[in-house]
Amino acid sequence: RSPQAGMAAEDEVELSLLECRVCFEPYGPDGERRPLNLPCGHVLCRGCVGALAGAERRRLECPFCRRPCGPAETSDCRPLLQLLELLGPAGSGLASALGRSGAGAAAPAPAGLGLRLCLGGWGSLVNPTGVAACPGSGLLAVAHDGKKRIHIFGPSGFCLRRFGERGDAGNDIKYPLDVTVTSDGHVVVTDGGDCSVKAFDFEGRGVLAVREGFCLPWGLDATPKSEVILTDSEAGVLYRLTADFQRGELKKCQMIRSRLVSPRAVAVCQTSGAIVVIEHLKARGPSKGSTRVKIFNAEIDLIGQMDSFGLNLIFPSRIYATAVAFDKEGRVIVTDVCSQAVVCLGKPEEFPIFNPLISHGLSYPVGLTYMADDSLVVLDSGDHSIKVYSS
Repeated sequence: RSPQAGMAAEDEVELSLLECRVCFEPYGPDGERRPLNLPCGHVLCRGCVGALAGAERRRLECPFCRRPCGPAETSDCRPLLQLLELLGPAGSGLASALGRSGAGAAAPAPAGLGLRLCLGGWGSLVNPTGVAACPGSGLLAVAHDGKKRIHIFGPSGFCLRRFGERGDAGNDIKYPLDVTVTSDGHVVVTDGGDCSVKAFDFEGRGVLAVREGFCLPWGLDATPKSEVILTDSEAGVLYRLTADFQRGELKKCQMIRSRLVSPRAVAVCQTSGAIVVIEHLKARGPSKGSTRVKIFNAEIDLIGQMDSFGLNLIFPSRIYATAVAFDKEGRVIVTDVCSQAVVCLGKPEEFPIFNPLISHGLSYPVGLTYMADDSLVVLDSGDHSIKVYSS
């Protein structure tokens, strides 16, 4: 662990890890401030769990990933409780505690696809929500809930820089939902806090903030022409955003598809121009809801779709997809939080097939991207880490 990484982790833990990210009150060992795990892996204090569940205390929705659960499904966050005990009332021992923290070891992937690198981890990244690879450079951009919302990692795994301050200024990021990197080297982020899209250069300078009447901009991915395909989850809309990021000028924000159902994750095939979107369908009866994968061609014509129920008729287990990407062959790859796996669904013309790529070592995968060297990058919100797999 390098000194720089230790200092970065210390900054993040001091401001984010030891306080509830809803009420911003410090965690405590007992009472309303006691930290609780939600089933999705995010952590809230007991008071906020009760407040979100409401008077009937039946269901609540995670404020970070929107996964529903019941108060009875929560559990004590033992790592945080142990850390609080270690620090004591004066908060001493933080640096030594951090020296022992980090990403847990992940189990190996199936033969042919092995875990090459594990970045971040508990204390360095806080509730990460999005990951993107810079075309050609080997750099990774990660959005998370720390003091500085965007981390840039180099090919060797070191954090090169952090930017995107938490705050209310024009280029500050309130709550990042997803991130992408354009071919001309700009980092573009969806901010659920003020319903905007914000662009930065790789030095962290804000170059553009777009507020075109979005309801809740969520997922985004860049095309080879540095356009951005964007979902608005609340409006049920797919946008194409065209801008001169060098000059900080928005050229066009065009609605290209409407009447989608809570679209979130989106990916663009870099060769064919096809677009794949994950819709989150509302629960019916006691069900916790389901997802639907839709594929559009470059002309935005629907060419394939399958929901969780249909997939369950073909595949051995129920699939709840959270992230999506295209591999270099144009196959659709999704993360599945039900089986904690990464699954290949095939090319649009053969969709869907079922080919598990990673079936071990993941906790709650929420992000997915491919690097230029064809390494597969998985963002695991369950243990706050980035896992890089290669053959």
